[in-house]
Amino acid sequence: MLTDNAHACTHPLAFVRAQRGWSYQRLARVVARRARDLGVANMAAERQKVWRWEHRGVVPDRVSQLALAAELGVPNDRLESHPWPAWLPTGDAVRTEYPWTPGGSVTSLMDVVEDALSDRRGFLTITGVGVAELASQWLGLEPAELSVALAGGRVDDQIVNRIEHNIPGLRVMDERLGGESVRRLVDAELGLVADLLVRGSYTEQVGRHLHTVAAELARFAGWVSFDAGFHTAAQRYWTTALHCAHSGGDRLLGANVLKNMSLQCVDFARPREAVELAEAAVASVGSASSRVSAMLYMRLARAYAATGETSACAQAIVRSEEGMASAAPEEPAWADYFDDGEFLAQVGSCYIDLGHLVQADRWLERSLLALPGSRARDRATYLLRRASVQMDLGNVDQGCALTREAMPMLEATRSKRNARRADEVRRRLRRHSGDPEARELDQALARSA
Repeated sequence: MLTDNAHACTHPLAFVRAQRGWSYQRLARVVARRARDLGVANMAAERQKVWRWEHRGVVPDRVSQLALAAELGVPNDRLESHPWPAWLPTGDAVRTEYPWTPGGSVTSLMDVVEDALSDRRGFLTITGVGVAELASQWLGLEPAELSVALAGGRVDDQIVNRIEHNIPGLRVMDERLGGESVRRLVDAELGLVADLLVRGSYTEQVGRHLHTVAAELARFAGWVSFDAGFHTAAQRYWTTALHCAHSGGDRLLGANVLKNMSLQCVDFARPREAVELAEAAVASVGSASSRVSAMLYMRLARAYAATGETSACAQAIVRSEEGMASAAPEEPAWADYFDDGEFLAQVGSCYIDLGHLVQADRWLERSLLALPGSRARDRATYLLRRASVQMDLGNVDQGCALTREAMPMLEATRSKRNARRADEVRRRLRRHSGDPEARELDQALARSA
């Protein structure tokens, strides 16, 4: 168990300071000025005092909290309903210390449903030891038996199957519209399952099924939040998904959650944590070759590429290819997206991170030929990646052509991750501002942002 969640998570006050560009001294002066506005005179502006709020678990006095809340535009009643530091507007820190029991997964569900939607974009909360401990706890668990059915209405397989039947449609919407468009729909479905788990009555088998459905919905909610740039919310959903996957006895699904968390760490330039999570995901499924193992080994390859470990990356790619060769149609539905086009694109992405641009371009070209047109967001992703590679290789005209091909898909799918990739293309275009086509394309991307 995590014994000190403050060590595992960054303090919300650090998020506020980063968002506002405040040093400790600047924050102290802001609080002192606001306190004077509230009629409290002679309040000292002490840098050390606010440092202790963030690093020593010291709770600010009432006047300091009211002063800071006034500066941040937080209503006073929020201070009563959400004691320090939960009222800070960057969102709550991610809890990871839920018991690995059905009751713990239900508590995690109730904490995350709806509340995670209020997360602000841009922060990664679970870092360092928090990532390592969550991964090691998951690996050390055995699926638990459900306790006696909760009081309430009877829940049968027909109800659970109906909810599960909705998930593929949500995946299609995500692929075509982007994560931000479906976030609330997924959270609503997750809320329904949470309500059934809390209020319903069901057999042990149905309970396991409910937890498994909750796990996939929470995993998916984390994914669409990640795609939309709500990174703390993504971590909260994924923590819940791990607990629900454990209660449902679904190790493959839990491994997929760890895989998603690993990708987030790659995006946030935390490659060692990405490796730890990807290694835990691979260890969850053992040595079986399948589409799922192919996905997991490819995520491990991406993590190794981010650390510059060329040999380890190559070995993981080989294991991923072996899994693809033996993939079967009856594998979990959530693994279907990892087709030949995605495999090729991920290999190309590994080569980008390793700095082997010619090889990266070849793999990305093959990927774009294989990816179906219906996956607009993924096509935009790999068109932009290949555009950046082409520009870095000196082929500005080809890079511009690939970018123009991606632009309608960027506008159709609201993805913060792709918006960031478009910004990377724009930085390359600005190096060629003397080229009229590059200059015009840069302006077009700016207008569509």
